[in-house]
Order: sequence, then C-alpha cells, then structure tokens
Amino acid sequence: MSTLRRGRRPGPSDSREALLGAARDVFAERGYDAATTREIAARAGVDAAMIRHHFGSKSVLFMESVRAPVDLADLLRDVVAGPVEDLAEGTLRTVLRLWDSPMSSAILAVVRTATQHEWGARLAKEFVLARGVRPVVNRVEPDPVLAETRSALVATQIGGLVLARYVLAMEPLASATHDEVVAAIAPTLQRYLTGPVAPMTGQDHG
Repeated sequence: MSTLRRGRRPGPSDSREALLGAARDVFAERGYDAATTREIAARAGVDAAMIRHHFGSKSVLFMESVRAPVDLADLLRDVVAGPVEDLAEGTLRTVLRLWDSPMSSAILAVVRTATQHEWGARLAKEFVLARGVRPVVNRVEPDPVLAETRSALVATQIGGLVLARYVLAMEPLASATHDEVVAAIAPTLQRYLTGPVAPMTGQDHG
C-alpha cells in the first residue's frame, strides 16, 4: 500500500498518477462514502484543487482508480427513479445488458484484479456496493442497518448470477435468454429489496 509521498510535491505532469495511487489507498481503506477528496489530495501530496482539474469530481476519480469502464450508478439511474415494484427486474436487465455488451471484457478485467490484490478486492467491493447496489437499496430502505443487510443479500444474488452465467458458463443459465433469467431470479431479488428481512448484526447468538 502506498504511503504519503515525501520530498518534492508532484508537478503537473505526475500529480494525476499520484492522485490515482492515493485514491486507490483511501477508497480501499475507508470506502467510497467515507473517503474525502481532501484526504486523497493530502495523501498524494498535492492541492485538492488538482482533483477537480484532472478528474472533475470524486465519482470520476473513483471510477478511474477502479479502472471501471462504466459507472453503474449512471446505468441504474432510471431504474432507481422508476416504480419500486420494478426495481429487481430493472436491475437484472441492466446487469444482463451490461455483461452481454462489448464492455464485458473490461469489467472482467476489474474482477480479475479483485482476485489478485487485496486493494483490488476492496475497490471492486466499493464499485459494486457504492455505485450499484446501494443506490437501488436506498430507494426503498431508510434504515441503515437493514440497508446494509439488503445490500449484502442483493450482492449475493447479482454476484452469483455473474459468476455462474459469465465466468463459469454454467448451463442452462449461460444460454438462457434475458427474459428467462429475469423470470427465475427477479422474485428473489425483489424480496431482498422490499420483503421482510432480519438485520445481520455480525454477532453469534449461539
């Protein structure tokens, strides 16, 4: 993990790379929501204004630090704004269209990075949760504890689908149409989103 750069402050030519390296560390340590551009800039040894200069916003810096080819939050914007009863179907169809698009190879590269490096795994988790799952869950669940539980359950369903269909190519799921996949999985996903769930506290009650 990189540390605060010492010595001369990065100039215009290398401040961008310094920010990317610092961003990977801070996002991996704190998560997307808790990370601040001020801390990232301090870790990189540059002025915070350089983030706006090079990337424009925190979200763009995050996407570039993850090396993600697309922002899930942008893809899911219309789904999140739509009817609550269509959240599961809309989310699934968005995921299926994305993984069946030419961008799938670039997304798979992010997944491979996550399996090879600890920081990559943390960034990939934040990419999925902060930019994909949480916006959907927050549409229906105001309680932060239940929101975390619902987010984890939704992630298992989406992650399992991607692994089985696109990575392991398990049949008949790998060859199923989008309609078939949605019909099979959407009811469970919708229950995770809007049905009754017990909060996961992380405590073993025996």
